[in-house]
Amino acid sequence: MFKIKKKKYDINQSNWGTKLTYFTFVMAFMYIPLVILIIYSFNDSKIVANWRGFTIKYYIELFNNDEILEAFYNTIIVGIFSTLISTVLGLLTALALENKKFTGQKILSAMIYIPLVMPDILMGVSMALFYNFLKVETGFITVLIAHITFCISYTTIVIQSRLEGFDYSLEEAAMDLGANRWQILYKIKLPIIMPGIIASALLAFTLSIDDFIITFFTTGRGFNTLPIYVEGAIRRGTMTTINALSTIMIGLTILITISASKFKKILLS
Repeated sequence: MFKIKKKKYDINQSNWGTKLTYFTFVMAFMYIPLVILIIYSFNDSKIVANWRGFTIKYYIELFNNDEILEAFYNTIIVGIFSTLISTVLGLLTALALENKKFTGQKILSAMIYIPLVMPDILMGVSMALFYNFLKVETGFITVLIAHITFCISYTTIVIQSRLEGFDYSLEEAAMDLGANRWQILYKIKLPIIMPGIIASALLAFTLSIDDFIITFFTTGRGFNTLPIYVEGAIRRGTMTTINALSTIMIGLTILITISASKFKKILLS
């Protein structure tokens, strides 16, 4: 018996070591390129592959570049507004789909999933043709509408997944105590599903600031976002400033993630 137990323990140890190796390889594959990017953002050379010494001049150039600052401002503004609007609409849609008696539930559910399976280039081209048909001047509003359109699907699905685990006996108990529908929504349902709402908002914001294809087809000449500017800078060969910009974006992402995690803990406590 003792030998059998020892053999099982060795097998488990072997599996644990294999899983750790796979995990280490995946993490290294994901994060080593980011580390290299951060290091070379301080490289005193216009050629990215050659290290010529430490410098912060590209960060200074970055903050003195009005075109980059404008693109960054446009990206953040579009991301904030599209996140707020798509999260509210996603919440309302998820609450509507929660009602089994809703007549158009199946049709609306199918429409929600269509942007998830539709290729970005097809969605971008279709929206560009739609704007062209309406003779709408492309710019901030057209990009914002496009971002809201594809973000609603993600926010709705994330909030729906949170609602699936909701205990409806809490609603019944609240109604027995005299609470109306609005009180149940604001004092019971929303606080419970708030982590899902925050998660959907973070996902929508990430998708918005990261989007290139749909933005490319729906933006105009006088309106650039960071992905559009970065693509143009890479084609022109000005990678040094882009490395500094990417490093700052990585830092902001880490800061937002930590802040959201702490905010979630405060809500759950």
